[in-house]
Amino acid sequence: MKILVTGAAGFIGFYVSKKLAEMGHTLVGLDNINDYYDVNLKYDRLNELGVAKSKAENFNVICDSDTYENFKFTRLNLEDKTELETLFETQNFDVVCHLAAQAGVRYSLENPTAYVQSNIVGFLNMLECCRNHKVKHLVYASSSSVYGANTKIPFETTDHVDHPLSLYAATKKSNELMAHTYSHLYGFPTTGLRFFTVYGPWGRPDMAMFLFTEAMLQNKAVNIYNHGNMERDFTYIDDIVEGVVRIIEKDQTSRIKNNSLYKLYNIGNNNSVKLLDFIEEIETQLQLTAKRNYMEMQAGDVEKTWANVDALVKDYNYKPNTSIKEGVTAFINWYKNYYN
Repeated sequence: MKILVTGAAGFIGFYVSKKLAEMGHTLVGLDNINDYYDVNLKYDRLNELGVAKSKAENFNVICDSDTYENFKFTRLNLEDKTELETLFETQNFDVVCHLAAQAGVRYSLENPTAYVQSNIVGFLNMLECCRNHKVKHLVYASSSSVYGANTKIPFETTDHVDHPLSLYAATKKSNELMAHTYSHLYGFPTTGLRFFTVYGPWGRPDMAMFLFTEAMLQNKAVNIYNHGNMERDFTYIDDIVEGVVRIIEKDQTSRIKNNSLYKLYNIGNNNSVKLLDFIEEIETQLQLTAKRNYMEMQAGDVEKTWANVDALVKDYNYKPNTSIKEGVTAFINWYKNYYN
């Protein structure tokens, strides 16, 4: 297939691009390489895909990979409707895997405009391009944060999600509503994926795994919110990618015939892990004891997440299963190697 992967320099987008390229699909990776976190990490991910920084830093230019002949990259802003339309016109994509977004719950309190531009305006542009250029399937990233103030555990996609606790969560819920509208009006399948606390090698520096490891190795205190009374459905990156790729590869003809165009899935480990247990596993792997700074709950945060993945098992015969020990070990090994 000919596939567009947005957010290709990001954590999940990098891995999805790599996997699809290795499987032989023809793809274009797109990213604007913003400075929400260290851009060097983004350029290094692209370098792993065979795209040198000297090529990737130029906007609106499609450049070749030196590693994968079936992969190209373009630096482009989602808000740039004209350039996005040109890309779709020239590339004739079969499937779009839309992973690009302004990420982060806490940063949405500081810079709300960035979320509206990228996650609302950018998502609308993506929907319009898919409609105008007859894309067969749009797969897009939602988030476990949409469950917000829900107290029913585990979270199911049939739960009401009308009480988001951050603007980031609200934009992701908006994406789901917009996708539903476009599937209904224009008859093409859209699949939203609610990711649960993704971690692993090449991860985002603003995420817990990265922050805890960095603090411990620098002999700094680890900030532990809600005094440690937190639980997360930590999901290893390889498990996320396997789910995404299975959904991309599956023929969606039956959904069109059955008028089942709009779908949502949780992709999580189907297991809630206590934050303090997660920290202890990092301590074990690093052979260090963390200095702990217990703090109040942060605005926009939730106490517990846990994904029900029954729908994913039923429709795609897939269930994430990487243990915390395996995942933490892999991340620590990568971190030590990457940062010498």
